[in-house]
Amino acid sequence: MQDTSKPLLMLHLGLGSFHRAHQALYLHQLQQSGDTRWALAGGNIRADMAETIEALIAQNGAYTLETVTPKGARSYTRIQSIQTVVRHDPMLSGLIRLGADAHTRIISFTVTEAGYYLDARDRLDLNFADLQADLEALKAGKPGSTIYGALTAILKARKQANAGAVTLLNCDNLRHNGDRSRSGLLQFLELLGDSALLEWVQAHTSSPNAMVDRITPRPTPEVRSRVLAATAVDDAAALMGESFIQWVIEDRFIAGRPAWENVGVEMVQSVQAYEEAKIRLLNATHSCIAWAGTLVGYTYIHEGTLDAQIRQFAYDYVTNDVIPVLDTPEHPCPLNLPNYRDVVLDRFGNPAIADTNQRVAMDGFSKIPGFIAPTFRERLARNEAIDSVAMLPALFLAYLQRWHAGQISYTYQDQAMDPAVAHAICESPDPVAAFCADVPLWGKLAGDPRLVSALRGAYTRVQQFIKERTS
Repeated sequence: MQDTSKPLLMLHLGLGSFHRAHQALYLHQLQQSGDTRWALAGGNIRADMAETIEALIAQNGAYTLETVTPKGARSYTRIQSIQTVVRHDPMLSGLIRLGADAHTRIISFTVTEAGYYLDARDRLDLNFADLQADLEALKAGKPGSTIYGALTAILKARKQANAGAVTLLNCDNLRHNGDRSRSGLLQFLELLGDSALLEWVQAHTSSPNAMVDRITPRPTPEVRSRVLAATAVDDAAALMGESFIQWVIEDRFIAGRPAWENVGVEMVQSVQAYEEAKIRLLNATHSCIAWAGTLVGYTYIHEGTLDAQIRQFAYDYVTNDVIPVLDTPEHPCPLNLPNYRDVVLDRFGNPAIADTNQRVAMDGFSKIPGFIAPTFRERLARNEAIDSVAMLPALFLAYLQRWHAGQISYTYQDQAMDPAVAHAICESPDPVAAFCADVPLWGKLAGDPRLVSALRGAYTRVQQFIKERTS
């Protein structure tokens, strides 16, 4: 018989800053309201963030969150919702044990949008060595290191333990994140040849789509120092986030869920309008500012946002090309998109956040197809101009050429990029045409003369922008 005195568990894979400033905060607030029916457990599926994990273990899962308003007011909250922190081991034994526990009813995860290895047709891209390695590892009885390998190992143990149904909750910036990560998992199980587990997963799991939003920079020593000064706690796992926070989730939980609606989470039938607004107006704009800011020597997002020319690039992209396709007479958007645009730009301009271009500029090879290419497709389908949206990939191409030349002042990280392909684009006699011909970036639009023409014009404007600002 199940012990009803223990709280139900939400097991989270990926104890990075975003999870701890977002999902963990919501559950903390729910617990503080007196609802202690649920608790969090979590760990990482790869051997990263070892110092932070050790700090969390030493602090029994507790840590301090610094929250900063657009006007620079700071407040501090001691988060205590993470009941169990799992130290990484190559066999993922701690995560598998918790995932196979009947008290665990939700398995959530944050692995970044590039960590799902999906191509333009939402098929697993087996060109990634990590996927191939995981398939081989699982056949040899090991869990692997991708989200699919980890979930497969956990769910196989759960099935064997007869622990019951569980919800798989994606908390990443991936359009239709529940549907697409589920599709990737089912494809992975098919490739593995485990038909019994595939059938069990189809019958005993659900994967609601969700939209998450909160700017959470990488923690710095300065955050730890401010936390110590404000709270007298020397917290090695302290972190900082902006005051804005949002979580919208489709209410499709197969094994119950916390009463998140009591602490401001929006439980809805469909997140589509919310996720499109967020991905195109916030995520794509964020990348635009990071790429442009890096090209003219800025370090922080707020510097680029407060630069009138860069802000205009972002404003024109949203106003001219995105809002007209997201809010139409046939399909009116439930959000006030001009207001959303202005709030986003105000958030990005907050100097107290000190969010770096390095963090936001990463993963361009997944952001172009995921965040930006859909606007191209929809504008062209309506025979409408793509001049404003074309500035974003043109900025990324100029940024990529700086990377190719070794002239980026920080390490560029991109899980979806094949460095050989990226270098070949930059070395091409016609980099614009080579960039536009890349199928993983553009899908069916690859090589389209309208795309090439728009990118040529935008790339010329970007070069002029750089010349004016650096000469």
